[in-house]
Amino acid sequence: MSLKSKHAAFTMIELIFVIVIMGIIGKFGVEFLANAYENFIFSKINNHLQSTSGAAVELIAKRLEFRIKKSAISRNTTTGTWSYIQGAGGDDNATVLEWISTDIDGFRGNSLPFWSAVIDLGASSETKLISPATNTTKVSQLINTLSYGNSDINDTAIYFINSLLKLNPWGYDGVISDQSHTMHPIKAGTQINEILPNSTVNSTVSFTGNEVYEYYKLAWTAYAIELKNDNLWLYYDYQPWQGEHYDTDGKQALIAEDISAFRFRSAGSLIKIQVCAKSNLPGKEYALCKEKTVY
Repeated sequence: MSLKSKHAAFTMIELIFVIVIMGIIGKFGVEFLANAYENFIFSKINNHLQSTSGAAVELIAKRLEFRIKKSAISRNTTTGTWSYIQGAGGDDNATVLEWISTDIDGFRGNSLPFWSAVIDLGASSETKLISPATNTTKVSQLINTLSYGNSDINDTAIYFINSLLKLNPWGYDGVISDQSHTMHPIKAGTQINEILPNSTVNSTVSFTGNEVYEYYKLAWTAYAIELKNDNLWLYYDYQPWQGEHYDTDGKQALIAEDISAFRFRSAGSLIKIQVCAKSNLPGKEYALCKEKTVY
C-alpha cells in the first residue's frame, strides 16, 4: 500500500508573494517597453532630422560653389532691403540668400567647354567680342534644356573677372540698360564664337567707352534661398540684369519642410550656412542643425 501526502496548491502567503513578484516584473516590463519605444521614436526622428538638414545644406553648398562671389547678397523681406554679405557679413534679420551663378554646366560642356572664358581682345571690337573655342549655339541649347525652354543664350550676361563693382552692378536694383555695369548682358552673333552686347530696353547698346577684359564668366541665372513658413525654397531661372526678381519671375523648388532656421554668414570670401530641421510631434519640440562652410 502506497501513501500519498496532501499539500495545498498555494498558501495565502505564497499567493501574495507571487502576485507581488508578477506586479514588479510587469511594472518593469511596461517601463522597459515604453523606454524602448521612446528610444525608437527618438532615433527615428533624429535620423530624419539629420537627413533633412544634411541634404538641404549639401544642396545649397553645391550651388554656392559656383557663385560669382561678389554678387552674393542677403535680403530682408520685412524692410525690402538687401546688402552684400562679403566683408560686412549681411543683415542679421535677413531671410533670403541670393547670388548670381556661373554657368558651370556650359563651362564643363561635354568633352570640351561650350564657352572658353577667354576674349580675344585683338580680334574684338566695340560692337562684337570674339571668344575663341566658344560655341554659343551649344550654350543656348543647354540653357534652353536646363530652363525647360524658358531661357537661352540671349538671356545671359558675362562678368569680367576682377572688374570693379559699379552702380547697380548685378541688376538687383533694376534692369541693366547698357554695358557700363559689372554684368554685361549679351546675345549670340552670326558666328558661334561671337558675343554681342544686348539689352531688353536699348537696341543701340555697345561696349563703347567700357573696359573689356580678357577673362570672363558667363551666367544665365541667379539663385535665391528663402525660409518661408517653415519651408526652405530654392528660386532659379531668373535674370536680375533683365530686371527680374526671384519671387515673381524665378522658378520655385521646395528644398525641405519643417525647417526652424536658415542662417548664413560670410568670412571674407567664405560663406558659412546652417540649416536646422525640427520635429513636428505635438508637445515635443526638437531640432537638429547642420552647417557647412563654402569657399
